[in-house]
Amino acid sequence: MNTLRALTFAVVASTALTLTACGGGGSGGGGGGQAQNGKIGVILPDTKSSVRWETKDRPALESAFKSAGIPFSIQNAEGSADKMATIADGMIADGVTVLAIVNLDSDSGAAIQQKAAAQGVKTIDYDRLTLGGSADAYISFDGTKVGELQGHGLVDCLAGRPSNVLFLNGSPTDNNATLFTTGAHLVVDKTPSITITGEQAVPDWDNDKAVTIFEQMYTAADGKVDGVYAANDGLAGSVISILQKNHRAGQVAVTGQDATVEGLQNILAGTQCMTVYKSATEEANALADAAIALVRGGQPKTNSTSRDDKGKRDVPSVLLTPKSITKDTVGEVFADGGQSKDEVCTGQFAAMCSAAGL
Repeated sequence: MNTLRALTFAVVASTALTLTACGGGGSGGGGGGQAQNGKIGVILPDTKSSVRWETKDRPALESAFKSAGIPFSIQNAEGSADKMATIADGMIADGVTVLAIVNLDSDSGAAIQQKAAAQGVKTIDYDRLTLGGSADAYISFDGTKVGELQGHGLVDCLAGRPSNVLFLNGSPTDNNATLFTTGAHLVVDKTPSITITGEQAVPDWDNDKAVTIFEQMYTAADGKVDGVYAANDGLAGSVISILQKNHRAGQVAVTGQDATVEGLQNILAGTQCMTVYKSATEEANALADAAIALVRGGQPKTNSTSRDDKGKRDVPSVLLTPKSITKDTVGEVFADGGQSKDEVCTGQFAAMCSAAGL
């Protein structure tokens, strides 16, 4: 058995070195540093809930792994838990020694991590905590703080006026969505001038489903809506489309998150009152640091823990600090490289950017 293990290790190590020398095939790999006897796998969740995964996270991760000289594979599950499981199986079979996932739900994520652990593969929760999972580390932004910023933003936008508010929450299978909503309620619930008249979650953060759900909520409220807690910019866009249909866009305060191009444009147009900026590049670099540390046999440098009540454990975490963005601070996103001014301030938005001093 010892001889067999030694031979197996030699094959894996040889494969990893070959991948490094060849640039890691189509998935990535790399030069720019001393080769490592290991490989990193990253599975992104989809391309529909947010454009960030492919436009921000992937290039930042590729750059970091190439600079470290560590072979890697980055793939996207395209919103399918079954596809994510299949990708994970393939990565484990291909010799990854560290696997990071953005789970689509905790149960499927935990199953992947259990299988990885059985093969001696270290795992990282990226952006979303896998409840009942076994990740060695968790890298994300402080989700409760994100919700608190959204709550404060909504309260500020309503300026103390007696207001009826609807909550349009993110996916019920995403622990982050729960944290965002919890944080928002911590602020909004103690604001006497605000009455929450309806609240629903949007399965899978699906913007098309959000249009239907919010229209039903708006109709049920008989249009008596002064503010909407929308959990991210995609959902905010769905809300705004219904408000436009009812000639109320710009009259109702709408929150968001992610500082997307659409979200920032809506803020400049006055149809969305705020968003929350979370630097995808900063988060991706934090993931890269943690993954590289694990591949090299060390431990990630963490700054907090996150409670997993289902798993009855505290997960070592790197929790980054989000930032509230309004029309007065849109320029901060440009300055940080979160979005391109040229991409946001185009067409009809060019004059809006100029009026905002951008």
